[in-house]
Amino acid sequence: MPPNERLAAQLAPATTALLTVECQRGVVGEDSALPELAENARDSGALRRVAQLARAAHGAGVQVLHAIAERRPDGRGSSHNARLFRAAERLPVRQEPGSPAVQVAEPIPVTERDLVVRRLHGLSPLAGTEADALLRNLGIRTLVVTGVSANVAVPNAVFDAVNLGYTAVVPADAIAGVPADYTPAMVRHTLALVATVTTADAVRDCWDPASTGVTDPPP
Repeated sequence: MPPNERLAAQLAPATTALLTVECQRGVVGEDSALPELAENARDSGALRRVAQLARAAHGAGVQVLHAIAERRPDGRGSSHNARLFRAAERLPVRQEPGSPAVQVAEPIPVTERDLVVRRLHGLSPLAGTEADALLRNLGIRTLVVTGVSANVAVPNAVFDAVNLGYTAVVPADAIAGVPADYTPAMVRHTLALVATVTTADAVRDCWDPASTGVTDPPP
């Protein structure tokens, strides 16, 4: 199927970046600190679609940026001003720098060309991190936002992207949250107001019409 012309224009490889939000082993992996979220990301196919998008991005020359959330063992510099942060202090799996928990989760491919931005504080992959400066230096104008969670970090990324002047594109089947039925409601009633909502296949079709025939990784 030919790509949608408007979407294809937004997703021009030279000015587009794929953002994977907190797709790390300690969040969506087998040993997740948040097992319900990890299960939803896997069972919905969202994690598999993020991997497909990353492969398509690599093939099309689209910049990929992985946004990772970390917390020092002593918590120094981390945020403490919300219930979410206080709950993170008690989680059995810690997102400590250098640990397996903060590695990009399988089956998402990572190449040497990818950027990895790690944050120790806050809710957003963009605000207060290096991401915006790096993306601007690369001439990026559109962000394709994927990952978790649809409850907090993904909408934060979308709002911040729009506030910073980027066009935000959200493949709704490549994000996940809890409970599972919250994600489509949040997309429909919130993200659709500020972002272009589409599907992972439509994005891949814009980058490479043949990519939808690529063999999927194991679920």
